[in-house]
Amino acid sequence: MNKFLKSVIALGVASSILSFTSQGATYQVVDTNSVTGYKYTKSKGLNAEGSMAIAASGRYNFPIQFNLLTESDFQAIEKLAALSNEANTLLNYIEDSVALRAGTPTGNDLAWVVIYLQENKQVNNSLYQKLGNNGVFLNQNGINTKITVFDQALPNGDLSKSTNDFTYGITSDNWLYGRASAPYLPHIFTDSKGNELTYWTREFSSRGFLALDNGNTIKSIIPPENNYGGESGVLKINDNHVGVGYVSTSIKQNVVDFILNTSGGCADPEVLKNITFAACVEQAKQSAIAGAYSLEAAKFTFDEQGNVTNTELLGNLVTPNVDDTRVFKSYAQAINNYGVAVGYAMGWTKNDVTEPTTNQSRNSYAVMYKDGKAISFTKTPEKEFDSRAFDINDAGIAVGHVTKSINGSLRTKFYYVDTNNPELNLVFPKDFFTSSASTASAINEQGLIVGQGQVETHSDSSTNPNPRRRHAFLYDMNSDKFTDLNSFLSCNSGYTIISASDINENNEISATAVVKVDRRDAYGKLVKDSNGNQLSEDVFRAVKLKPIAGEVEDCIKVKEKIKRNGAGFGLFSLLLLPLVMIRRYKK
Repeated sequence: MNKFLKSVIALGVASSILSFTSQGATYQVVDTNSVTGYKYTKSKGLNAEGSMAIAASGRYNFPIQFNLLTESDFQAIEKLAALSNEANTLLNYIEDSVALRAGTPTGNDLAWVVIYLQENKQVNNSLYQKLGNNGVFLNQNGINTKITVFDQALPNGDLSKSTNDFTYGITSDNWLYGRASAPYLPHIFTDSKGNELTYWTREFSSRGFLALDNGNTIKSIIPPENNYGGESGVLKINDNHVGVGYVSTSIKQNVVDFILNTSGGCADPEVLKNITFAACVEQAKQSAIAGAYSLEAAKFTFDEQGNVTNTELLGNLVTPNVDDTRVFKSYAQAINNYGVAVGYAMGWTKNDVTEPTTNQSRNSYAVMYKDGKAISFTKTPEKEFDSRAFDINDAGIAVGHVTKSINGSLRTKFYYVDTNNPELNLVFPKDFFTSSASTASAINEQGLIVGQGQVETHSDSSTNPNPRRRHAFLYDMNSDKFTDLNSFLSCNSGYTIISASDINENNEISATAVVKVDRRDAYGKLVKDSNGNQLSEDVFRAVKLKPIAGEVEDCIKVKEKIKRNGAGFGLFSLLLLPLVMIRRYKK
């Protein structure tokens, strides 16, 4: 085909699409764009002004301390690349072994070093540098601002990039909140044989934070049980500066016993000849089954400066046997402006347990916190379990999901419940289809619920582990109408909305989309093929969906219209269509 004919066909197809771009959509995608230093972004909360909290992952350009890697490490990295190369389609074999050992690897080889450290040396080995993968950003007026929570600089002046920071929302004052870890910092140690070793340790694994003034001011939540670090998190703050989350209330006794043990434990002088006390404690906590701390849902009252003026424990769902040594956990996920909190807590899998055993069967159940107690939403805990309550509006309507057996497979199903009704009856609206797993993330005062659910129907059991794709949804309680959020967009938007995390009173939605972008390597540099052409890849991207004047567009009709307009070009135009169309499949 000559170049002129190719151009005519391309122009005809493009014109068909563009003629539908400016009409037929009821939501506009506002892209938050890429953020410095990370590949992926996901949406979290947004406030009435449209400012968003963004969670980022897939860090670029880790400050690897190559001088601390040994020849055996480099050989292990090369072996990892050789064995895993076929499974990882984006990476090649080690490209330059000399540069790798010199600390100046190619982008491909740096990626293998990161994989080696993250997947093979992260857990229970304090002799290796730690790499954190998650960060926090504030999106305000179209500008993304990186929030450094607890990270600190290494001796060379670079931030350690060893922390994992998570945000869950944003207040009307543009306070970001969530939880974050302390940085792993290097400590030089000489063992009993005179070997100089570098141990990487941190003060705590998870601590709640508030980020004020664009991150210039960081406030932390100190838990009641903070021996050896403790844990805490801030999961939601209402308009009255009252927040909820969790705090550690006790630490497992066997962990404490090992730390204080003078005969083989962290207090043993012989043990401390070959490991630092901090590294020993870190390994003891990481080895604890189900975690080292019991956690309890908590309510925090903040002043105008973000200081905690009062902390109230909200209770647990059950009281365990006095000899039960397991950790128990409860979380408060959300609180409305009237102080009603919801979340989830561990409870017994049977209703009739009055005298629990030391290993009583248990699961997690969605709850409301009231009068110092956790009140379960579940009437049949053996059939509806592993449930969550993620949000509650001022009318007292809570939303979340429940796990139940559907057609022989366990699926989550989203629900809403009126907490003002003593019966606490869960309502399960129809979602994408009967066996679709769904969850509700948020609800606004107008009764609009957002979340995500599976849109593919193939089997995804252990024998066929191919996961089903997910789309975001909007459900209107008032009309009992459930809609795939993608159907509100223009057919050729270029975005597939896979989840929605929040919705404000302007009906703006904080969402996450899949979008195609230029591919980058482990340094964050653009990647091209052997011919110099820029490569691309699909990534997660935080977006905001803004309501606009228009009507829902029937993408099937648009597809047919494009085909009709291009019919005069024959077979060639039909072959080109899959390359330019953004398809939307309705279930």
